Amino acid sequence: MFGHVFMRAFAATVIVGSVAGAAFVYAVPPPSLRVTRDGVPHFTPPVAHPQTGEPLDVGMLARHYKGVK
Repeated sequence: MFGHVFMRAFAATVIVGSVAGAAFVYAVPPPSLRVTRDGVPHFTPPVAHPQTGEPLDVGMLARHYKGVK
């Protein structure tokens, strides 16, 4: 009887902690979730190459101008 109650309480604690942690990270995201290490915001759409019109990744452009291969 005690083991059954303890297991339910433990499961409820884990569920509440998981939901609270996920809600906190969603509401107040840390800076590392907002931008990449190159300073480019996540979920940035690709930009068009001015001459060819092909889509280019903004992260690739940031690395190019920083001189990183």
